[in-house]
Amino acid sequence: MLSQWIDLTLAERVPEAEGRLPFGRYRLLGPGILELIPSERQAQARACVISVGVHGNETAPIELLGELLSRLEAGSLRLGAPTLLILGNPPAIRAGERFLDTNLNRLFQRGQDRHGDEPERARTLMAAVDAFYARHAGSQRLHYDLHTAIRDSRFPRFAVEPHAEHHTGAEQWRWLAAAGLQAVLHQHQHSWTFSHYSKHYHGAQAFTLELGKVAPFGHNDLVALRPMRALLEALVEGREPPGQDPDALAFFRVEHELMRHSRDFSLHFADDTANFTEFAPGSLLASDAEAGDFRVGDTPLAVVFPNAKVEIGARAALLVRPSPVPEASIQP
Repeated sequence: MLSQWIDLTLAERVPEAEGRLPFGRYRLLGPGILELIPSERQAQARACVISVGVHGNETAPIELLGELLSRLEAGSLRLGAPTLLILGNPPAIRAGERFLDTNLNRLFQRGQDRHGDEPERARTLMAAVDAFYARHAGSQRLHYDLHTAIRDSRFPRFAVEPHAEHHTGAEQWRWLAAAGLQAVLHQHQHSWTFSHYSKHYHGAQAFTLELGKVAPFGHNDLVALRPMRALLEALVEGREPPGQDPDALAFFRVEHELMRHSRDFSLHFADDTANFTEFAPGSLLASDAEAGDFRVGDTPLAVVFPNAKVEIGARAALLVRPSPVPEASIQP
């Protein structure tokens, strides 16, 4: 069943609730929520959450997870770590849309009381993560939320590090560099994404990982994601992932969020502008009937995730500048 779990879920067919694997077992905890329990937990195992499809049109991570599940079921991988697998927004995946009513990846905040299918799904997923980490109290916690971006990028594969008080381990930069990531973006404030939830509330090592550009099922370059698959395989097997010098990564820090405050809002650059495109001092980037114009100050800024069509009150772009490699990751 494991290799068919994604297809059965998207077909709205109920898979078997429990079953055996060559090196463990699985439990279906709800639609799109699957726990893998190893027969023998390895010494280096972490309590791992791997989520895909929080945005329904981002298909490469779903296909990548499908490869991982097939290899686990075939016994090519030896399950050695407790792992929670999540298909974030099955209705949006079926529709091939980013979301249906509202952006699921802005709703992962305890106490949010919004109405609708996506707010309810966020509450369900938060509860599943809470319960999973509670079952594995004392374990190191990890959450990789896998995405693809809606536009081209100077760095097609990059990580977003959520803002939190909890320290990011130096090993994470080495693992991400070896997994083919090209850049890291440090968030400067709370942003209620799924990875932020796990880091903020549970102290997990957590990232949103952008793995290329949005494409339909069957049109993704999974060969380019083999290093990322190797990282995920190491984690589910409970062994140390491969590492690489983090100097291979370009690091950035968010300096400003462009917010849409009114209907009369526009970005003053082309719709197809690539992520991490840099703008010179004085450049006019946005106009808003309430907030006025925004121009780049004395230091160049690069734009990430620009989208003028977001809901009013939502973020329309991140503005970032380069930052140094975190000192803790530099080897003596």
